[in-house]
Amino acid sequence: MTQEQARETAIANFKSGMNCSQAVASTFAAQFGYSPEQIASLVQPFGGGMCRMREVCGTVSGMLFALGMYNSASGNKINGLGGEKSQKDETYAAGQKLAEEFRKINGSIVCRELLGLVPMGTSENLMKAGKADSHEASAPVSEARTEEYYKKRPCAELCGIAAEIFQKFLDGSLK
Repeated sequence: MTQEQARETAIANFKSGMNCSQAVASTFAAQFGYSPEQIASLVQPFGGGMCRMREVCGTVSGMLFALGMYNSASGNKINGLGGEKSQKDETYAAGQKLAEEFRKINGSIVCRELLGLVPMGTSENLMKAGKADSHEASAPVSEARTEEYYKKRPCAELCGIAAEIFQKFLDGSLK
């Protein structure tokens, strides 16, 4: 798949009703031997920044889940299940690289910041003050997908960016 195809697939997935995490992770499901439905079911709780708590952006969680699918398809054994610690360390390094690329492009990996619910870079201070989810936007009920919803939310575009970043990783072109 090309980077543009990954981007467009993730955007289309989101616009079909999938949440952000589902849209990104299911983009890569088939190439790792899974059905999009299987993966969408497994990653559903990661949407909306972890069950709509507005924490780590679901698109980033979707990328990291795709990294796990990649590891599984590559035959990498998990540390503690017959694998080596070095494999876990490589996964963490790759995951941090993916998240950092997303942060570099978008300014944050935190859902509430990306949605403009709080200023960029303030989530850590809010957490320390015990006010991380003090806004009504963290209610556990998803919003209806309307034209107005798509106009006010950057989520579809963020899905495309995350899928493109992960495809760059697969292509070996993520620097």
